[in-house]
Amino acid sequence: MNKLGVAVIGVGFWGRNHARILRELPETNMVAVCDKDSDRVRSIAEQYGIEGYTDSRKLLKQKGVEAVTVCTWSTNLAEEARRALKAAKHVLVEKPMADNSDHARKLVELAKEKRLHLAVGFVERFNPGVQRVKEAIKKREVGSPVSATSRRVSQWPERVGDIGVVKDTAIHDIDAIRYIFEEEPMAVYAKAGNLKHERFEDYAQIMLTFESGKTAFIESNWLTPYKVRTLIVTGSEAIMSLDYITQEITIETLGKILKPMHEWKEPLKLELQNFASSVLKDEEPLVTGFDGLRALEIAEAALKSAASCRAIKL
Repeated sequence: MNKLGVAVIGVGFWGRNHARILRELPETNMVAVCDKDSDRVRSIAEQYGIEGYTDSRKLLKQKGVEAVTVCTWSTNLAEEARRALKAAKHVLVEKPMADNSDHARKLVELAKEKRLHLAVGFVERFNPGVQRVKEAIKKREVGSPVSATSRRVSQWPERVGDIGVVKDTAIHDIDAIRYIFEEEPMAVYAKAGNLKHERFEDYAQIMLTFESGKTAFIESNWLTPYKVRTLIVTGSEAIMSLDYITQEITIETLGKILKPMHEWKEPLKLELQNFASSVLKDEEPLVTGFDGLRALEIAEAALKSAASCRAIKL
C-alpha cells in the first residue's frame, strides 16, 4: 500500500493529537513536525524519530512531505496553509480555516489553481453519532425535520487567545447542521457578548433559517462550569438527541424511547484517515475547502448580526 508522506505544522494541544494519529495510520508516513516552540518540536521529533523544524518554510522543502496538517493559532492558519499550497503540498487546515472569509476564499482558489486537495478540520462530521443522525434524517426516521438545536458550552479553553467563541466553537455546529440538513441557511440572527473576556465574545446564541422552513438554534459559550456538547433534531414523528462526547443517541417517539447502539470511534482518526485516503485516491474529502469557507461566512454573518441587532441575509 502506498503511504502519504505527511507533516504537522503546529504541535500544541491539538497538533499533538494529529501527530499521534498520523504516526499510527496505515495510510500515512509522518516524516516531520514544525512549531515555533523549539523544546516542543524537539520532544515530539525525538518521540517519533522524525525531523523537527521551527520554520515551516524549511519543512516544506523536504521532498518526503507530500501533505501537511496545519494546527497553528487561528490567525496563522491561512498563512501556513497558503505557504504549503504554494509549495505544492496537499493541506488539511484546522477550523476556522482563516481569520476571515476573504483569506479563506483565496485558499480555495489557490488549491483549485494548483490542483491540490484542501480539507478543513471540522471533526464533528466524522463523529459516528453525527453520521447516524444524518442517516436518520435521510431515512425519515424522525419524520419531516423541523429544527435542530445544538449546545456547545464549557469554561474558557486556555488554548484559545486570538478569536472568539463563534469562530472557534459555534462554527463546529454551523458546519454540522449544514451537513445533516444538506441545505444552506438563508438568514442568520444572533446575540453575542463578553462577560469575562475583554477582547472577544465569550457567549453567543445563533438562529439559522432555511428556505425549506427548518430552523437551527446554536448556543455556545466559554462560561458554563462544565462541558456540554449536544445536538437535538426535532421532527414530525420523533426527537433525536446526540451527545457528541459519548456519541450516544436517543430517539423519542410517542410512548417509546430507543437508544440505538453503535461502536464508539475517534472522530479525529476518521478525519485524518479520510484526508489521507482522498489524496491517495484523488477523491474529494468529506470536508472541502468550500465547506470551510461557507461555515466561516456564516460565522461572520452571525457576528455582524449580533453587532447590528438585526437579521443578516446570506
